[in-house]
Amino acid sequence: MTTEKEPDISRRDFVCRSATAGLPFLGTRKIRQERRCMRTPAPPHAPVQSRAAVAAVRGTDLKAMAREALDAFGGARAIVGEGETVFIKPNFGAFGMVKYNPVLKGDCTKPEIVAAVAEECLKAGAKKVTIGDAGQAYRYDWNRIAFLDGSSTMEKEAGLLALKYPGRLELACLNADSPGWDPVPSYTRLNKIYVSSMITRADRVISLPVLKSHRWTHITGAMKNFVGATSTRHYGLGIQWRFILHSAGIEQSFLDIVREVKPDFTLMDCSLCCEGNGPHVCHPYWGETVDMRVRLGSWLVLAGRDLAAVDATAARVISHDVSAVTHLQMAYNQGLGQIQEDKIDLLGASLSELQVPWKKASLTKGFMEVLLPGFNLLTGCR
Repeated sequence: MTTEKEPDISRRDFVCRSATAGLPFLGTRKIRQERRCMRTPAPPHAPVQSRAAVAAVRGTDLKAMAREALDAFGGARAIVGEGETVFIKPNFGAFGMVKYNPVLKGDCTKPEIVAAVAEECLKAGAKKVTIGDAGQAYRYDWNRIAFLDGSSTMEKEAGLLALKYPGRLELACLNADSPGWDPVPSYTRLNKIYVSSMITRADRVISLPVLKSHRWTHITGAMKNFVGATSTRHYGLGIQWRFILHSAGIEQSFLDIVREVKPDFTLMDCSLCCEGNGPHVCHPYWGETVDMRVRLGSWLVLAGRDLAAVDATAARVISHDVSAVTHLQMAYNQGLGQIQEDKIDLLGASLSELQVPWKKASLTKGFMEVLLPGFNLLTGCR
């Protein structure tokens, strides 16, 4: 795969992309422009027949839970080979953007989990482990990504691991640090989507999302986590927000990335989460924090090799109808993963033991419905 510099957006491209940004005043003119810009092949139709396994681990020690979840599939050595490079993709999207602590609010993956998975990959013999996310900010402070108990931060944990494994661990704010952006084929009108070369060129890729309901995609999990593999500079129309991917079809956009990247494993953080109009916790436009210890009696980690199976299981845990979650149905029909409940082996617990009530998102689609909450998030949330 050839790395390309992120292309500047031409005036014609800008017009084509803006035409589908949901601006209500464009009316039929928008529709005509959209038709002229579309040259989009249909994605494959290949519903998944194979079975999948998802491990459920309950507890209150997130590091120990992460290791137990890996062990359910043979440990990190069953995923990472000696001398291979690994990219770990947490959801750190809110850092550098919001004024509140997104770990404590339930916006972001807990750094305890990220540190534990990174260490297990290094123990397994990984040549290099990169932890990174593009998120919404150009760059964020790793020392502000703190453990829930305040005992450490991502920067401190990375420093400790660097002492034990010199030259084998790096932290990357992808918007600033990615050396290049590789084009991956897309079944949207964009035809290709630019993804950090740090991800596309890694031997192994691990997704570490946090469970949240989402105002544009019902839920966000292992697959949607890869929106943070793209650059806000290229897809944000001048601000740190991926309007272009949303207008092109956000579900298909991240599914195209998953298809190309082929992540090897996912481990979903279900500890402090977000219900309602996620993915951020900020009133009045956004979601609310959920502590799964209150709802479930313990924290939860879900893990597996099949990202769609883990996402579908997570949706069922928070009492969502999987048949109504568009990107889960798309992933299944396009051959990206299993979502059928009777074909997913849930290890460690039964679904009835895990299900909790959950406030669903009120889905929003229009451009202004993206812009106004975003403005509120950037200017008013603490």
